[in-house]
Order: sequence, then structure tokens, then C-alpha cells
Amino acid sequence: MKTDKSVKFGIAAWAQVGLLFLLLSLCMLPRLAMAAAWSGLVVGVSDGDTLKVLDERRQTHTIRLMGIDAPEKAQAFGQRSKQSLSELAQGQRVLVDSSKRDKYGRMVGKVLSEDGRDLCLEQIQRGMAWHYRKYAAEQAAEDRALYRDAEQMAQASRLGLWQAPDPTPPWVWRQSKAR
Repeated sequence: MKTDKSVKFGIAAWAQVGLLFLLLSLCMLPRLAMAAAWSGLVVGVSDGDTLKVLDERRQTHTIRLMGIDAPEKAQAFGQRSKQSLSELAQGQRVLVDSSKRDKYGRMVGKVLSEDGRDLCLEQIQRGMAWHYRKYAAEQAAEDRALYRDAEQMAQASRLGLWQAPDPTPPWVWRQSKAR
């Protein structure tokens, strides 16, 4: 039969194990948050908002740039947008910060060049993509503001797709083609 001392000791030991587990878990949170960020080599550009990135295990991942929507290839400025992203990224090492996949299985993420430039933001600044407001809530507040302001500046400066009097956003263009 167990004595009161052995029961108290057992409870205290389990409490210590639980506390230790909790502390270790809290220490691991920053690592878990960073687990989504990884680096790789850009080996392909599909269009103005999609890259192929080779990771260090030699696996190729399709990355949909977060927070932007570029013209489709068959749309006005579609090829120029693709060319712009190729100039920025092809053959470059990048950091991909991704925490989700889209309905096509592509990783959706923010992509930074080795020198720290946000390639998503660069595409907007060049007038080669829209800020994709439909998914703005998934962005950091700072990125939302930067992307919004960059789009307004590109539009005011009539850069890229903003040279057209009334450019059609890709989400509207896709909808019209689906009918």
C-alpha cells in the first residue's frame, strides 16, 4: 500500500517533469516560428509572381510570392512581369519565408534576395504586380503598408502596367476567362 509520502513524491515528480516540458517547449517556440524560413537557389520563373526554388536537399519547390498578384502570361504586361522577376531572381540565392500552401499546393511566401531586398515588394515598385489585397490580412502590418504605398507610387509614376489607362487586375482577368 502507498503511503502519503510516496503519493506526494509521485505528484511532485510529475509536476517537475511537466514544468520542465513546458519550459523546453517555450524555448523551442522561436525555432518553430523560424522553421518556415529556408534558403535556396532560384532555378526557374514561371510568371511574375511564381518561382521555382531548389533547396539544400536538392528538392525543387514552387513558390507563389505572398501579397502580390502579377498579370497572367497571356495578359497585357504578363511577359514583361515574368521578365522583371527573372531579372531580380533567376540564379540568385533567396530566403523563403512561407507558412502556408495555396489551393494548387504551391508554397506561399515572402521571398528575400541575399542582400535583403523583398522581391514581392520590388515587383510592385516596378509596376509589374498589384498588391493582392484579398490576402492582405495574411501579411505583417508593415508589409501591408509598404505594398499599398508602393502600388500607389508605381501607379502615380505610370510604371510598368500602370502605363495602360485602365489595367485589368489579374483576378478580374482570370474571372472573365473562366466564363
